[in-house]
Amino acid sequence: PATVALFAGKSPLSHRVGLNLDPSLSPLGVCTSSASVGHSLSFGRADAACVLAESAALADAAATALGNRVQGPDTIAPALAWAAALPDILGAVVIVGEKLGAWGRVELVPLT
Repeated sequence: PATVALFAGKSPLSHRVGLNLDPSLSPLGVCTSSASVGHSLSFGRADAACVLAESAALADAAATALGNRVQGPDTIAPALAWAAALPDILGAVVIVGEKLGAWGRVELVPLT
């Protein structure tokens, strides 16, 4: 198995939470979108919106769309419910400041 760190900019959870990736999920795409990191335009407020999908292209598109749906901590759960309804999405994680939400085949682990 591999562990991927979640980078969420200035969020206190940045680099403190990781995803354990089960080899049985392969092939697997993992992508993260952010409103607070990088130069890309985001219509949301997620520090990190991470998606696991059967393809990297789908994970990338879904992470962008998921991040756009997050307008604050109170919208994490509805945004994850939206992601859960998409075909071929295996899991998702959203971080906004000190708040985190996860859905699906996601194994979160603390990083030291």
